[in-house]
Amino acid sequence: MTERRGRFPIGATIAMIVALAALIGLGLWQLQRLTWKTDLLARIAALQGAPATLLGTALDSAADGANLQFRRVVVDCPGLAQAPFLELYGLREGGAGSRLISACKVDAARYRTILVDRGFVADTISARPPVDRAAIAPVRIVGVLRLPDKATFVTPPNDVAANRWFSRDVAAMAKALDAPAPAPLFLMAETSSNPEWKALTPAPIPAEIPNRHLEYALTWFGLAGSLLAVYAAMLWRRWKS
Repeated sequence: MTERRGRFPIGATIAMIVALAALIGLGLWQLQRLTWKTDLLARIAALQGAPATLLGTALDSAADGANLQFRRVVVDCPGLAQAPFLELYGLREGGAGSRLISACKVDAARYRTILVDRGFVADTISARPPVDRAAIAPVRIVGVLRLPDKATFVTPPNDVAANRWFSRDVAAMAKALDAPAPAPLFLMAETSSNPEWKALTPAPIPAEIPNRHLEYALTWFGLAGSLLAVYAAMLWRRWKS
């Protein structure tokens, strides 16, 4: 009995330490995400209530290091209501559909165009806005600037020939739309380019951005505590046996 009591479970201890470190690391990572998400939501809330600035002025300020993410801007886009568009796969309120992406000319020192996300059309709607490449009637768009999300290993490849896009590839989309010198952001419209066509829903920001990182962090830390409790109980049983 004394001999068994003296044996220390080295293998189990190493495995416990590795697992404990992983759980604590995940908890700390979620706390970092919590800080980032809280700052992001505060920035979005502040910018949503801010007056819109001219798009060209905002783009020029980027040369001085200004952060344009979620900056609220206004621009007059010639012919946008009847502009050619790309269809980007999207989800809204649990339903699949397409976001219509068109190009807009801009008056900025470094850029000549910007890609405009005109809004979301559900897959249940087969109709689309009319297209007339010769249209020049200006459409005033108020919206927010957003950096494109990077494609991941699970993102399907864009099908240029079928006009079916799955990632916001600025260079490829600008080429498909014959848009020269595009800005490296998207203008997510708040106002509709086609107010008479109700199926097009401007959706610049997700209706609800979840922030459950504290919950996730507590879960990981709770699992770490449970692991320690199980390990301590194992050592106690070995010592008592």
